[in-house]
Formats: sequence, C-alpha cells, structure tokens
Amino acid sequence: MRQTDEPIPFGPIHNGEGTYYVEADGSGNCSFDPTPDDLMVAAANDVDYANSALCGAYAAVTGPKGSVVVRIVDRCPGCAAGDLDFSPEAFARIADLSQGRVPISWQLVSPVLEGSIVYHFKDGSSQWWTAVQIRHHRNPIAKFEYWTGSAFQEVPRYQYNYFVEVGGMGDGPYTFRVTDVFGHQIVDSNVPLLNDAEFAGQSQ
Repeated sequence: MRQTDEPIPFGPIHNGEGTYYVEADGSGNCSFDPTPDDLMVAAANDVDYANSALCGAYAAVTGPKGSVVVRIVDRCPGCAAGDLDFSPEAFARIADLSQGRVPISWQLVSPVLEGSIVYHFKDGSSQWWTAVQIRHHRNPIAKFEYWTGSAFQEVPRYQYNYFVEVGGMGDGPYTFRVTDVFGHQIVDSNVPLLNDAEFAGQSQ
C-alpha cells in the first residue's frame, strides 16, 4: 500500500483535537485486519465516522510539530466532532507524546495506491446471508451494489463497515459495482462467493 505521489486533498478542512490510544494496531470498528507494518492510522469521531462511511479513507493531518497522512480504521465514541484519535506512532509525527492532546487540522486526501480494490467476505457469508467489505480503496466508498440478474441492487452498510445483504446474494459468481464519493465507479464480474476470504478487483 505504498503512496507513490503526493495525496490530493478534497473536501472541507476540519479542526479539532488530536489524541492517541496505545491499542491502535490498524484494526478496530472498521473491521480491518491489524497492520503492524503500517501504523499510520487513526480513529474518527462519531460525527465524521458517519456509520463507517469514513472507514479506509485517508486524512492529511497537521499538528503543532508536523504533519502526517493516516488511514481511518476505527471510531472514537468519546471524541467531539473534528477530533481524531491516533496510534502513538502517528501522533508522534504531529506532536510529542507527552502532550497527550493537541489542536489539529485535517482534510481528506486521495493517495495513489498500488494495486486494485479488494472485496473481503465476512466469516459466515453464504448464499443466504452475504457480507462484503471494500478494502484498499483510495477514496471513501459511497455505494456498493450487486447485479441481481435484472438490475443492480444497493446493499446497506453497517457500522462495523460491512455491506450486508441479510437475505443473501445467491451462490454467485457475482457482478459488483462500487461507487466512490466522487461518483467514480468500478464494475467487477465473476466474483466468487467466499467465506472469511478476499478477492482482488480489476482496478483502483
């Protein structure tokens, strides 16, 4: 997940406070796997977390000491709007750990990522109950749909960052359509039904 060019900022500039939590390991409410080799991560306040809409998004943050780009992997229920809660490694880029709480400003960014988006099927997924998560995406995901045979069906997103079709999507293979916050779309076909496993799409 190497960033090869400068991230492109978009959206409003947020102002709030930055803190850190020692348990940060890349996992969290967004249901991503731990990323011990990439701890530039943070948890978003409930307002900006927006029922997991910010999961996987990247934010460029400026603090008293410097700046850092982090990936949103968790939610911080006790944080006020505009606040971010960082891993210690990320917080150290913007302030001394001894400060604990500092003023920050941040903005979402679109980095250049190597490779394609990834569809991760939750454990327990089947033709009767299907839960899919989008991973390794450069922009926040706005909508996830699957082809029913006659039309694309939008799938609701849950707070733990899975798109869940409670009645199932059938036994596959599937055609998925992913839309980001800019309206860009990716369509991937021949996606197999998996259980606690992932399938790489064709593009980013």
